[in-house]
Amino acid sequence: MRKSKFTESQIVATLKQVEGGRQVKDVCRELG
Repeated sequence: MRKSKFTESQIVATLKQVEGGRQVKDVCRELG
């Protein structure tokens, strides 16, 4: 399996932002 370029804590923080009501496209755009 390939190693992710994001840490587990970064993924969790991103999912919490989306659950908090932010648009997925906006969060993805910020992360690059």
